[in-house]
Amino acid sequence: MRIAVVGSNMVDLTAYITRMPAPGETLEAPDFALGCGGKGANQAVAAALCGADVMMVSRVGADIFADNTIRNFKAYGVDTTHVKKVEGMSSGVAPIFVDQHGQNSILIIKGANNALTPAEVDAAEADIRSCGLIILQLEIPLETVYHTIELGRRSGIPVLLNPAPATKELAIDRVCACDFFVPNETELAILTEMPTATQEDVEHAAAFLLGKGLKNVIVTLGERGVLWMTKAEKHYVPACHVDATDTSGAGDAFIGCFSSSYVQDGDTLAAIRKASAFAALSVTRKGTQMSYPDRATFAAFLAQQGGQ
Repeated sequence: MRIAVVGSNMVDLTAYITRMPAPGETLEAPDFALGCGGKGANQAVAAALCGADVMMVSRVGADIFADNTIRNFKAYGVDTTHVKKVEGMSSGVAPIFVDQHGQNSILIIKGANNALTPAEVDAAEADIRSCGLIILQLEIPLETVYHTIELGRRSGIPVLLNPAPATKELAIDRVCACDFFVPNETELAILTEMPTATQEDVEHAAAFLLGKGLKNVIVTLGERGVLWMTKAEKHYVPACHVDATDTSGAGDAFIGCFSSSYVQDGDTLAAIRKASAFAALSVTRKGTQMSYPDRATFAAFLAQQGGQ
């Protein structure tokens, strides 16, 4: 079953730093990497690496980054029929700063991602209707997100929304038709205006969203694992313990792997376990998409972890 990712792409400009410079200070950073990223693109690539048939609906600028982004999708086997250039706009860019502990700080310049409008989604509707899951994030206009969710509802296609980067402008009542709502604990805190420091806090915030009408809330908690809650069930999946080098793109790795697994058999809990392991393996390497393992490497890691 195919997956449609309606979302963003970015060019990742990653600086590996010892610390952030103070205002007016210049520091030498020990390393730099340029790669393809963006939450939508990352999720599409992760799903494709895990064996899914993926189509991307996205927009790139008319600049030096555009052709490379499209080539990158094709290299991973992602269908780029609906990845179009927008004249007069730059491609999206994401400067990323990664410290010596693997923690990251990210800026995004959306560029042509802002040109992915409801009309562009309608142009891809026939192909989207052939898919078994739609994945969305918030690096594209909110009206496009709402419009695509409605398309999924009308078509009977499950929708997964990753509400990232989180914004209080997101209208929860307009995303309740989503089948899966997948924030991390920081995004959960922003969206609910509730604390998420403890396990009990996270559960209360997730319950708040379920009370608003969402069906499945899956909260990624980094080293604390993953919480999946519905109105009837609550499950915790522990994290795989690894030595983190770079956490950039880990949430996207989780979503891509989860989606690939879920469309195969509809087993949510098994998909969460598999995705948690895929995300854990990704943080042992530098970068976003370049950190994602191929199927053979991931299978070996799963075997080491006890065959999750």
